[in-house]
Amino acid sequence: MSESIAQSTITKKNKMNKKIEIATVGNGCFWCTEAIFQRLKGVESVTSGFSGGTIKNPAYREVVTGRTGHAEAIEIKFDSNVITFQEILEVFFSTHDPTTLNKQGYDVGSQYRSAIFYHSEAQKLTAEKFIKELTEAKVFNAKIVTEVTKFTAFYKAEDYHQNYYNNNKTQGYCVAVINPKLEKFIKEFKSKLKD
Repeated sequence: MSESIAQSTITKKNKMNKKIEIATVGNGCFWCTEAIFQRLKGVESVTSGFSGGTIKNPAYREVVTGRTGHAEAIEIKFDSNVITFQEILEVFFSTHDPTTLNKQGYDVGSQYRSAIFYHSEAQKLTAEKFIKELTEAKVFNAKIVTEVTKFTAFYKAEDYHQNYYNNNKTQGYCVAVINPKLEKFIKEFKSKLKD
């Protein structure tokens, strides 16, 4: 068997062995959170958008008013044979403050709330159990206010929000806010990073 045929066979087997699941979370500005989750092994794609609101297809300019009820969120497609939903939650809770209501750093408003929009009963139970464990272990100095809500819809944000950090690394917000978050994340989760 030639090397290229062997490689093609391996690639096909790898694709067949994937078990793609979706996690939808809100943990502050999606420019920051997208950049973090894109770097995890097993994450196939990360899309910035909005979830948990009351109107269909909201525009960013509407969501930032706080009147649509949406949270800035990311849709994470991941291979659960490589990374589990529990591991997604570990990164989620380690890379934002789940104890501040409607606020992350300088970003204030319900659109920046901490939220897990579960896609299955299993995700709901995993999230609730993990929050209980964090609370009992007193990992945070204040009460966790992360909402655990049934997923209803996800609306992709405008194209300029997608892959924002990777496309704008020298922009002021990226340098001042995202870089420090990424550095902390990379240090803490080194073994879970893509090559």
